[in-house]
Amino acid sequence: MTDRSAIFDSVAAQIEPFNKKSIDLTESTSFAGDLEWDSLTVMDFVAAIEDEFDIIITMNMQAEIETVGQLVDAVAKLKAA
Repeated sequence: MTDRSAIFDSVAAQIEPFNKKSIDLTESTSFAGDLEWDSLTVMDFVAAIEDEFDIIITMNMQAEIETVGQLVDAVAKLKAA
């Protein structure tokens, strides 16, 4: 089982190049609301996360992930599978 805080740190590092407003990231930071990402940015970011963790995030999962914390949980679940 991968350490959740390590996943958060890695996700935060992946967010950094896309974090144009230098938002302080927390579990509750939302991609659409706080980071103001459009769908293209989200797709680029998801691809980066998939490469980083060697996982596949389905479209259904993507639709349910709105915050950094939800993404960390999804990565942890996929890594454990």
